[in-house]
Amino acid sequence: MMKNATRIIAPALALALFAGAPAWVAAQDHDPPPATGESAQPVSDAWITTKVKTELLAAKDVSGLKIDVDTVNGTVQLSGRVDSQAQIDKAKAVAKSVQGVRSVDTKGLMASTKAP
Repeated sequence: MMKNATRIIAPALALALFAGAPAWVAAQDHDPPPATGESAQPVSDAWITTKVKTELLAAKDVSGLKIDVDTVNGTVQLSGRVDSQAQIDKAKAVAKSVQGVRSVDTKGLMASTKAP
């Protein structure tokens, strides 16, 4: 008689244990802590660089392929060689229009001097 009781109780106990395990796991708090909304870089430098480069490639009167873009703490650094000072000015304006840009440094951007 004891063998029959053990045969019935052991599987029933195991079933109860395993059936309750998923509920216990689900009840645990696995959510990450809420974001505080604070960030040293609200818009990442990588995002700014990508957005500025995309805008330069899409802009008229700017040779976006000739301009390298780097961003450090929201300061966009443009470098390369373009055809004119007007292209430098346009590139600076395009970069300034991108969200998250704090300033634009064009010291590395040179206008080509064409020989007469």
